[in-house]
Amino acid sequence: MAQQSSHHPHSARGGKPARRGKDRRGTSASAGGQRQAKSSSVGSRQRSVGSPAGVGRQVVGRSAGTTPDAAPSRRKLKDSAGPCPIMRACGGCAWLGIPYRKQLIRKQEAMEELFRPLIERMGWDAAIEATCGMGSKAGDPGKAPAPRAFRYKAATPFAPGPAGAVRSGFFARGTHTIVPAHSCAVEAPGARHILNEVARAAERLGIPAYDEDARQGVLRYAVLRMGWRTDEAMLTIVTARREVPHIEDLARELSSIDPRIVCVAQNINGRDGNAILGRETRVLWGAPHMKDELLGCTFAISPTAFYQTNPQQTEVLYRLAIEGMALEAGDVLLDAYCGSGTIGLCAARDAARAGKAIKLIGVEKNPAGIADARLNAELNGLGPDEASFMATDATEFLREAARSGTHVDIVALDPPRAGSTPAFLTAAAELGPRRVVYISCNPTTQVRDLEILGHLGYRLCRLTPVDMFPHTEHTETVAVLERS
Repeated sequence: MAQQSSHHPHSARGGKPARRGKDRRGTSASAGGQRQAKSSSVGSRQRSVGSPAGVGRQVVGRSAGTTPDAAPSRRKLKDSAGPCPIMRACGGCAWLGIPYRKQLIRKQEAMEELFRPLIERMGWDAAIEATCGMGSKAGDPGKAPAPRAFRYKAATPFAPGPAGAVRSGFFARGTHTIVPAHSCAVEAPGARHILNEVARAAERLGIPAYDEDARQGVLRYAVLRMGWRTDEAMLTIVTARREVPHIEDLARELSSIDPRIVCVAQNINGRDGNAILGRETRVLWGAPHMKDELLGCTFAISPTAFYQTNPQQTEVLYRLAIEGMALEAGDVLLDAYCGSGTIGLCAARDAARAGKAIKLIGVEKNPAGIADARLNAELNGLGPDEASFMATDATEFLREAARSGTHVDIVALDPPRAGSTPAFLTAAAELGPRRVVYISCNPTTQVRDLEILGHLGYRLCRLTPVDMFPHTEHTETVAVLERS
């Protein structure tokens, strides 16, 4: 699922083209089981690390410079006055200068153009509903206020400056040139300040920034996750090697930047490329996770867990998915690509509040995601008889479930940007669920998968685009299918 493993559009934008993978908005979710960021775009999807609009992969885009000479060539990267002084140099919010009402109309038109031929070819009587934006929908009359401060995950790349300076901000698109950013219109309040303070702390302790071109240095990125409904934050620093001089001192300094920080972690990524995270992570200070809330549920989020970047729109996305499930008492819900369990657990709690007890089965290949999912089930009062999670390949699990005659009423899936596979979809259809709810961060691959499901005996009855990343071309979708 797009639940991380990542996960979505603000990466440290810019950055040279990644050698492998991609991220939601153009960043590729690195390692450690992190799921690939998802998010589909109206046009090109690639985004670089650091930019607020980046999703998923975790490529960093802009970082804030910490010294005057952190600024890139002003002649090359100069921006004109506008909603954001660096929006052209940074490249993360390509549509920031377009009225939000027009952005939603563009996304609606793109989804109609993409899905309508399939709907007509399959003979489905399905509606493509109005794109759900932040505070308005595509086609609503009047002016739509431009969304601000909606990204609760932010990142910065680091680069060396003169005399041991550490530069931070965003990578200019297609380069490793740092564009300083002292604030960001689309990030949560205070996020950019925290990231810039990481650079200053590293300077004080003499910890050198990593040079992506020379492949030398230590400090590569910082990734910040902030709570939407809680006053908690989690800061992960990404280093090129595990052993870093003064790392404990750095962790203590970082923990004092903001009282909301409850966890400081180190991720080790010595590989070439723009993927932010590596395979190894350890907590340097504080709790092993932070907490946040969605739809009345509490979730523990570990440093490399996938958790949506825009929590306000995540609630919109999840409500649409839960409505599409149309759960009844006694139903068995299979949540594939479940990550840390957020979608399935929100659905189970919603059903319980309505007096409809269901059984939730979550499947995710990443053991760390399953550990988080089990903890999250406990946090929300769901025991193993109500919610069980398996760390295994989703396709193999479905095949075995079909062979053993396991009963499943609803299948929910939220795959990475590459979409699902014919093998998974065939196995899901063999279980015979009455509904399939497919959340996608990449409508292009979803179109392909919906056609496969159509030939397997399912028909699309509703498709709803959701604007998870305003001011970018990316759109996510919720498709609801019924067994024919």
